[in-house]
Amino acid sequence: MKPEHSRVPSLPPPPDPQHADCRGVASILARVGDKWSVFVIMMLFDGPKRFNEIKRMISGISQRMLTLTLRGLERDGLVTRTVFPTIPPRVDYELTDLGRGLSQPVIALGMWAQQHQAEIESARARFDGRKDAAE
Repeated sequence: MKPEHSRVPSLPPPPDPQHADCRGVASILARVGDKWSVFVIMMLFDGPKRFNEIKRMISGISQRMLTLTLRGLERDGLVTRTVFPTIPPRVDYELTDLGRGLSQPVIALGMWAQQHQAEIESARARFDGRKDAAE
C-alpha cells in the first residue's frame, strides 16, 4: 500500500506585520470619511448641539441618516450624547476629546473641498467628455 496524497499544502504565511492593521484603519476611515460624518463633525466643532439643530445645519440629511451617523460616531467615541431630564427631554450631542482632535483635519478637508469644487467639477467634465468621445 502506497500513500497517494504525499503533497500536503503548507499553512499560508502569517500576514505581514506592516499591513496587519489595514482592516482596522479601513473601518475607521470609512466612518470618518463618510460624508455625513464629516458634516456632523464640522457642525459640532464649536460646541454641543441638539438633534434638530444639527439637522437644520446639514442640508439634505434625513432624520434616519442623522440618527445612524450620530450613533456610529458615538459608538466610535467621537461624540457624546447627553440627555437632560426636562419635559420634553433635551438631548445634546458634543464632540469628545477624540472627536475634537479629528475635527481639525476634517475641517481642513471640508475647506479644501469647497475651495477646489469648481476645479474638480471642470476636471470631471473634461474626463467625461473624453470618455464619451472614446466610446
